[in-house]
Parts: sequence; C-alpha cells; structure tokens
Amino acid sequence: MSLKIQPLVPIPEETARVAQLAFPKGTVATKLRDAFQQLYQDESFQTLYSRRGPPAFSPWRLALVTVLQFMENLSDRQAADAVRGRIDWK
Repeated sequence: MSLKIQPLVPIPEETARVAQLAFPKGTVATKLRDAFQQLYQDESFQTLYSRRGPPAFSPWRLALVTVLQFMENLSDRQAADAVRGRIDWK
C-alpha cells in the first residue's frame, strides 16, 4: 500500500450542524478528532508505506477510529458500524 498524503479535511457543514444540535457540549469523539489534527499528520507515517501500490486509507483516520474503538471496547464490526452510523464519529 502506498500513502497519498491527505490533510484532515473539514467536517461538512450539515454534519457539523447536526452533531452540534445532537451534542451541544460535544463528545469524546468530536474532541479527539479536533486533537488529532495536531497530533497525527500523514507525513508522520510516510516511512511505513511503500512508494508504489494502491493508496491506503489515511493513517490519521485509522488511528482515530482505533482509539475510539478501544475507548468504547468495540469489536471491529461494531467500530465499522459506528463509523457508518454515529454522527459524532463522522
């Protein structure tokens, strides 16, 4: 897998609006995402990837989901469901 450097992209306006309405004080997931912008940059992981091959998922995304999965004691399938269905994980 190769690494295509990707910055932490802004949350879509509508997603942010709905999350703010649902969780006015925020959640651990929303606060961690903000912190990850400064903690994890794809460039930090660049030496772990090949220069050739299909692009991998962005390491900062994988790191964030792994931390959230561990914090909530979720299986891989449960974490995948949370990524798809929970507004605070989006």
